Amino acid sequence: MKFVLQIINEQVKNVHLIIRLAIYDMKSRYQLHYLGWFWQFLNPALQIALYWFVFGFGIRKGSPVGDTPFLVWLLLGLIPWFFIAPSILQGSNSIYNRVNLVSKMKFPVSSLPTTSLVTNSFNFFTMMLILVVLLVVNKINAGLYLLQLPYYLLCLYAFLFAVSLLFSTISIIFRDFQLILQSGIRMVFFLLPIVWKMDNLPAFYVNILKLNPIFYLIEGFRDTFLGGRWFFTDVTYTAYFWSMTLFILFLGSFMHVKFRTKFVDYI
Repeated sequence: MKFVLQIINEQVKNVHLIIRLAIYDMKSRYQLHYLGWFWQFLNPALQIALYWFVFGFGIRKGSPVGDTPFLVWLLLGLIPWFFIAPSILQGSNSIYNRVNLVSKMKFPVSSLPTTSLVTNSFNFFTMMLILVVLLVVNKINAGLYLLQLPYYLLCLYAFLFAVSLLFSTISIIFRDFQLILQSGIRMVFFLLPIVWKMDNLPAFYVNILKLNPIFYLIEGFRDTFLGGRWFFTDVTYTAYFWSMTLFILFLGSFMHVKFRTKFVDYI
C-alpha cells in the first residue's frame, strides 16, 4: 500500500510539471508536419471512415443498431479506444523515450506515464465534444444516464494510469515487451465489440470477453450516452473491474519503486 501512496503523491506534487511536459509533447509531436495538429484528427477520422464503410455499409448494409445510427454507435466505441490504445502504447514506452531525463537529473520518473496520458487527453476530449454535437444532431438524449459519465472517466483514467505504470516498468526490463504489446493491442481491438455487435455471440464467449477490463469501459461509455443501464446494475462485474485495476496498480507501483533506481542500467 505504501508504494501506491508514494506513486500517487508523486503525481500530485508534480502535477504542474506533468501538464507542462504534456503541452510540450503536443507542440513538438507535429511541428515538422505541414498539417500540424490537424493530424490529431485526420488520422482517427480516416480510420473511422474506413470502419464505417466496411462494417456499416459492407457488413450491416447501412442498418442502425437498434434505434441508434451505426455511426453514432461506432463512435461511442472508437473514441474511447482511440484514447486507450495510444495511452497504453505511449505510456509503456514513456520512460525509455526520456532516458536522458532519467539519467542526467533528479526527475520524478513515475510522472512520465502520466504525462503521456495527459497528452492524449487533449485529443480525447476534443473528439468527445464532436461526439456530443453528433448526438444532438441525431436527437439522442441519454437523460439521467449522463450523470454516470464522471464515474466512467474515473474508471478510464484509473485503469490507464495503472496499466501505463506497470507496462512502462516492464518495457525497461524486457525490451521485447513493447513489440509484444503492439501486436496485443491490435488483437484486442478486434476481440472487443468496438466495431461489431455481440448480439448473436453465445453467453460463454461474452463472459470470456468481459474478462478484459477494457470491455467494461467501452460498454460503459455506450450505456452512458445511449441510456443503456446504470453502472451499479451489475455489481459483480463492477467489482471485478475495480479489483483488476487495483491489482494492476499495486503491482505496477511495487515494480516501479523497486526497479526505478536501476532503469539506467537496464537501458
